[in-house]
Amino acid sequence: MPKVTLDKGKCINCKTCISICPMGVYAEEGDSVKVVHEAECIACMGCVGACPVEAITVEE
Repeated sequence: MPKVTLDKGKCINCKTCISICPMGVYAEEGDSVKVVHEAECIACMGCVGACPVEAITVEE
């Protein structure tokens, strides 16, 4: 199972990862984005490439 890490220090809460993820791994909680369904990640790497501040890493 892939390990998804979202660096809160870099994240600007643009929500691009939420919109691009086909598996619903990310969600908005309050005023921030969180990894909520890590087990659903298929390591497509779409979120990694789409994040404008390189706040996401996915390790297989």
